[in-house]
Amino acid sequence: MIGLTKPVSKGAQAVVTGAGSGIGRSFAVELGRRGADVVCSDIDEGRAKETLGLVEQVGGSGLATRCDVADSDDVLSLRERALDRFDSAPTLLINNAGIGAGGHSVGVSSLTHWQQTLQVNLWGVIHGCHHFLPVMKAAGRGGVINVASAAGFAAGPRMAAYNVSKAGVMSLSETLAAELGGSGVRVTVLCPTFVKTNIFSGELIEAEAAAAAARLAKFVGMSPGKVAAMTLDAHDKGRLYVVPQLDARAIWLAKRLTPTTHARVASLLTRLAPLPPEPEGTP
Repeated sequence: MIGLTKPVSKGAQAVVTGAGSGIGRSFAVELGRRGADVVCSDIDEGRAKETLGLVEQVGGSGLATRCDVADSDDVLSLRERALDRFDSAPTLLINNAGIGAGGHSVGVSSLTHWQQTLQVNLWGVIHGCHHFLPVMKAAGRGGVINVASAAGFAAGPRMAAYNVSKAGVMSLSETLAAELGGSGVRVTVLCPTFVKTNIFSGELIEAEAAAAAARLAKFVGMSPGKVAAMTLDAHDKGRLYVVPQLDARAIWLAKRLTPTTHARVASLLTRLAPLPPEPEGTP
């Protein structure tokens, strides 16, 4: 990605998935401030329309549409709507749509739980890259931002499905960085810890774990607007990784420099400060 210094976000023709709330909404609004034309997609079209209104309030433009990223055909239709809107390939794709999942250990968490989490968080990003990248590469310009999580490298307990989905997004993004060299298309992967969004209210998160995570996010979480602005700035500079918070960077360094010690410490802390008992049965 060296040498790619021309800003992508300013005046972008952008597609944002999961734009109805949280980080996705903040990406769309920040792009609007930068004069972008934004296709705001979400599984809830009403929320996407609300986001579009906010984009227009800050000087941007765009359209709102429904898209279920877990459905490949839906994402293909999203690409066609974007091509019609822009009369060319988008200059920026933000694969943001995702769901929270956690509270159960491996062997307790149901296979349905695994499938739902991976279908949205990982396959949703795969679908976006699969359908949009060919037209972007053919145009010879643009960028992709994939929203992962520090969970992709922290590997906290009782979050296996979520951890695996986000680790997959990181690996996919790293692979794209290798494949896209010289194509004119850059890639960035976002890996935050706690962000003040509604992701902890998802039905795949056990209630007690969700409440604890929401409390932490309220007090130590970064605002989604700041995360979005930081990520767009980093993407404009051609950076592959965005790890916005100090705690995320500390975990990142520990995992990379001393992976065995990191795993042992995580296991020790889990035993010393055990999580609440798991609910009986599977979710």
